[in-house]
Amino acid sequence: MLSRFTRPWKFCYNFAMKLLLATNNAHKMREIMEILGSDFPQMQTLGQAGLEIDVVEDGETFQANAIKKAEEVLRISGFPAALADDSGLMVDALNGAPGVYSARYAGEGHNDAQNNAKLMRDMAGIPREERTCRFASAVALARQGKETICTLGTVEGILLNEARGSNGFGYDPYFYYPPFGRSFAELSAEEKNAVSHRKRALEALQEILRRERE
Repeated sequence: MLSRFTRPWKFCYNFAMKLLLATNNAHKMREIMEILGSDFPQMQTLGQAGLEIDVVEDGETFQANAIKKAEEVLRISGFPAALADDSGLMVDALNGAPGVYSARYAGEGHNDAQNNAKLMRDMAGIPREERTCRFASAVALARQGKETICTLGTVEGILLNEARGSNGFGYDPYFYYPPFGRSFAELSAEEKNAVSHRKRALEALQEILRRERE
């Protein structure tokens, strides 16, 4: 769909376009830069741009939240392009929960430990073969005078009964990744980033940008 915040002037794609990231996470910026740096060599976080923009994520899907955030940041900032993402854990036995409520599964203001504790209570007694789950990440690129692009990346796993590992954050200690035989919290940052759901979404976005230039 065409962004409702799109300005009427004609958009021209070029490799020097400035991209505003709807985040202040330095680790996330590095991951995005590694994949999209050739498309957007001038990249800034909200903090680096001197901006403080808080968008309410009230969508029913990761895609809806990512698109809303990217388009509102684009409108408010005046940048030629803005990129946002929304991600979380989806558990099949819970019909896709925590989903878009991953960060607040135990309620507003609760932390990772409390979210994980609630998840373990909700999954009590569920056998391993029914504990399939996936991390999902939606990445949205909003651009002036151009259609908003949104891509989704996923990585499949199995929900553990107890935490394993001390790296990562969120649900990583409970997310077992079969190809590596370890939980995400047992992986190094480099190992996790190589297979992450965000990386897959960003690579899908990069492919769309490549096709646009052909």
